[in-house]
Amino acid sequence: MQTRTGKGHLEMNTMRNLKTLLVVLLAAPALVFASDAGLKLDRAPDVSTDKAALQNGAKLFVNYCQGCHGLSAIRYARLQEIGLTEQQIIDNLMFTSDKIGEPMLTAMKAADAKKWFGAAPPDLSLAARARASEAGSGADWLYTYLRTFYRDDSRPTGWNNLVFDKVGMPHILAILQGEQVLVKAQDAKGKVTHKLLLAKQGRYAADEYDKQVGDLVGFLAWASEPQAALRQKLGVAVLIFLAVLFVFAYLLKKEYWKDVH
Repeated sequence: MQTRTGKGHLEMNTMRNLKTLLVVLLAAPALVFASDAGLKLDRAPDVSTDKAALQNGAKLFVNYCQGCHGLSAIRYARLQEIGLTEQQIIDNLMFTSDKIGEPMLTAMKAADAKKWFGAAPPDLSLAARARASEAGSGADWLYTYLRTFYRDDSRPTGWNNLVFDKVGMPHILAILQGEQVLVKAQDAKGKVTHKLLLAKQGRYAADEYDKQVGDLVGFLAWASEPQAALRQKLGVAVLIFLAVLFVFAYLLKKEYWKDVH
């Protein structure tokens, strides 16, 4: 039988645990994005209404990213929303599934990923939203990240990144961009700056590579919230409705109060 004193201690411990959990939940975003504080991100191009760019981004994701990363929240059939036909999806993009209604999962098994990399590569369904911070949007973070890999022989993969220092991911798009090296310079005031120089040319010139990355990031941004365009249109419609309703409400108010004033 539980005594009153024991019950009181239990309630106090429960409240203390709840307070601790609340503090952790509130502090989590700050901990996640602490490394991004003060970081200047490049602005990602907005391709949300460009279906050709989104289709190219989907192709890049399937060919270069899906070997390690999946989009568990997106089913192949949903790619029809960016202008692809069901047959185009089946013929060109379905390498990890047999049915168009299945999610875009990675072919890599979690156990193998943990053995090879130490941890399974994250699912990218919400990557463009999770990386949003005061420094910029999640799309800006991804756009800058994918363009700032450089050679670093001290890293196990041979690669490092300006945005994500000591990153464990290799530069999977190196065949497209080429190889960059990090050059450090110091001004008269002793301030150290970092600059990336292209040491080996890839398949694309710098501006074309930036466009390819922009398309890929645009696709990931779409995947993180496919209904964003519809939500924005509905938001505009609702605001217009409220504005019209306000006029009628104001006229009705004047009619009710005309004898009082």
